Amino acid sequence: MARILITGSSDGLGSLAARALVQRGHSVVLHARNDQRAQDARAACAGAETCVVADLSDISQTKEMAQDINKLGAFDAVIHNAGLYTGPYRRTKEGWPSIFAVNTLSPYILTCLIDPKPKRLVFVSSGLHSGGDPTCKDITWQERGEGGFRDFQAYSDTKFHDILLSCFFARRWPNVKSNSLDPGWVATKMGGAGAPGDINAAVETYVMLAEGTGEAKDASGKYWYHSKIRSPKREATNEAIQQNLTSQLEELTGVKVPDA
Repeated sequence: MARILITGSSDGLGSLAARALVQRGHSVVLHARNDQRAQDARAACAGAETCVVADLSDISQTKEMAQDINKLGAFDAVIHNAGLYTGPYRRTKEGWPSIFAVNTLSPYILTCLIDPKPKRLVFVSSGLHSGGDPTCKDITWQERGEGGFRDFQAYSDTKFHDILLSCFFARRWPNVKSNSLDPGWVATKMGGAGAPGDINAAVETYVMLAEGTGEAKDASGKYWYHSKIRSPKREATNEAIQQNLTSQLEELTGVKVPDA
């Protein structure tokens, strides 16, 4: 069976997907942002292999987590599930909003630094990516500043970035299946109790992409919703826009994209 890492798996969809994958016989490594959340993650998914700990809003911790992951050995799949939604700027050490560090920088850093490369990458996006800025201008919000910060726009931008990353790595690494998904607006802590989406369908999509089964068997560079391929925002498949984003992320993090 497969060995799968799920970031942000102390609760919500990450935890539900972890439990579903463990029940299907897979070995799952959880992730939490601190020790208390790690205890919560293990309690919710007692069958998990272990839990790695890092605050993904801190680049140094994200890089250290990649080293911890590499010490565990090879993975078949990595699900980039950790994410922030609405809320204040939450300034990082570098002066960036935490939502950018968690939603955009951390999946880029981990994807580049996890070695050996997993067979499958899953980037969790959102239907709200359609409102993301395709110019990828001022992705760190330094020009607009904290006073100009808009959390909903930042979320839309970062979820657009996640699809750009999935398409970029699908093209750059032909031997790795890289896909993104929209779980829908579902009833988690992030989505709220009244969210109308089908949470089971969301979990099933996580599982299918992590396993590389069903319609996802040979798929790469695709965007999924309820286990079916959908068309993302048109600019998401633009190679020049993908390159613009990844070039900026390389400069910001000092992490280069490894060769195929």
